[in-house]
Amino acid sequence: MSNSKNKWVIPLAFTNIYVIWGITFLAISFGLKGFPPFILSGLRFLVAGILIIGYLLSKGEKANSLINWKKNAITGILILTGGTGLVAWGEQYVTASEAAISIATGPFWFIAIDRKNWKYYFSDKFIPIGLALGFVGLVFFLKGSVNSNAHAVTDGNLRITAFVVLGLSSIAWVLGSLYSKKNPASQSTFMNIAQQLIVAGLASFLIAFLRKEWTGFSVSAVPLSAWFGVLFLIFFGSIIAYLSYIWLLSVKPAALVSTHTYINPIVTVIAGWIIAHQSINGGQLYGLFIILLGVLLTNVTKYFKLSKRSKVKIRRVRRFLNRTGKRYQPI
Repeated sequence: MSNSKNKWVIPLAFTNIYVIWGITFLAISFGLKGFPPFILSGLRFLVAGILIIGYLLSKGEKANSLINWKKNAITGILILTGGTGLVAWGEQYVTASEAAISIATGPFWFIAIDRKNWKYYFSDKFIPIGLALGFVGLVFFLKGSVNSNAHAVTDGNLRITAFVVLGLSSIAWVLGSLYSKKNPASQSTFMNIAQQLIVAGLASFLIAFLRKEWTGFSVSAVPLSAWFGVLFLIFFGSIIAYLSYIWLLSVKPAALVSTHTYINPIVTVIAGWIIAHQSINGGQLYGLFIILLGVLLTNVTKYFKLSKRSKVKIRRVRRFLNRTGKRYQPI
């Protein structure tokens, strides 16, 4: 992909994972009104994967490499079944906003686990400062959420367990993302995503079977709002946003891509306010402002740093001007 195309494709991809995945947390809460968590996850992953691979096979693309299936299976199970599937389980006991906030530790896990790029991360002072500031913002955000009466009333131990599980989902997501970045399959991005989604969907259905989620489940009893949630998760969350995410991992540092976990809670709260009429208190707004500032700092060098090509051009112009000036100096 050319640099000219990247100028608009990269911002679009970041917008997809920032906005769509923020709304996804709310869509999961709607889906849970009719589906158990892992049946919900399995359905969204498997349908999305079948749609993509069906299109690719009709165009003549092959999917017969066992090595690629293995690589994509590991990525899909970690990121999707472990990462997103556990989020769906956690949202049974916490609100969508709390879930989004809980997994916002992603950038910290990226830096802690991605030792290969420690030198890069810590050579730019703005990245650790921005991540630290983002964490402070999350503390304020969480405090505002806890003090709010908007969260679901449920058993305290279950809520604590849910937050722990959501933390584990963040780690699983990071491990899968780093594995995908370091062990890319030798296929198109679309085919890789299709295989990841299919394996993740089957794994989620297996977990649903082991948890006996199918017992007593009736498709006819699923309300219309839950179906709308599932449709959004399939087409926007599992296809458009996930495609954007996997592609960004191939062109940008993982820790920078993971900043979506800072923006997602903001989008979740705003979407919850507009769609589900959930309230936003002052503590949450204060935390959101600090989070945004932290994200800006993590990307500030990227925004203002000149590319190597630009620096070379500037040096050439300077040398030309110097030579010209010396050549035509007045006597």
